[in-house]
Amino acid sequence: MLNKIIGLSIKNKLIVLLLTSTIAIYGIYALTQIPLGAVPDITNNQVQVITTSTSLSTQDVEQFITYPVELEKSNLPGVEEIRSISKFGLSVVTIVFSEDMGTYLPRQLIAEKIKSAAENIPKGFGTPEMGPISTGLGEIYQYVLDTKPGYKDKYSTMELRTIQDWVVKRQLSGISGIVEINTWGGHLKQYEVAVDPEKLKSFGITLLDVYNSLKK
Repeated sequence: MLNKIIGLSIKNKLIVLLLTSTIAIYGIYALTQIPLGAVPDITNNQVQVITTSTSLSTQDVEQFITYPVELEKSNLPGVEEIRSISKFGLSVVTIVFSEDMGTYLPRQLIAEKIKSAAENIPKGFGTPEMGPISTGLGEIYQYVLDTKPGYKDKYSTMELRTIQDWVVKRQLSGISGIVEINTWGGHLKQYEVAVDPEKLKSFGITLLDVYNSLKK
């Protein structure tokens, strides 16, 4: 059989040459179309649960947020590993599922457990949220908003947080390819309404009326 192939190739040199050239040209073209990455993504199948808090220390975040979230996610089917990061005002719990679970089934299972995890976190400490569909290499940049030397007294931590939420975050969100921007730290700006019961009574207004007006 091999002798017949060799003999046929010798008799049809032109056809063999054209066929070989066609294969070589197509191979070179295919090589130029292969997508190459400087950092190839070899991330496992994972889902992140992110919780932000405005005033909790690292130890409190671990105790009151990270631990309850990990506890609720530990008995999910297909879970291979659970790891977490607790920082000042930030908790990130990463749940790794088996590859045969796919992308959307683990997120559905996590969504069903997030509510019960939130009930185990003290009120006002933060609400856990599921991270976007991304890989372990999705978090590409962390930055700190700070003042230049000599301007420390001009901006407080509350003002820096306000600038981050209403200026920097909105401008970064318009950049193509950015899925989500998470903010932690600083002091969240709040408004306090001091109610005078005697004046409310003189105007015929109840506390419930004030509450509803603020809510709207």
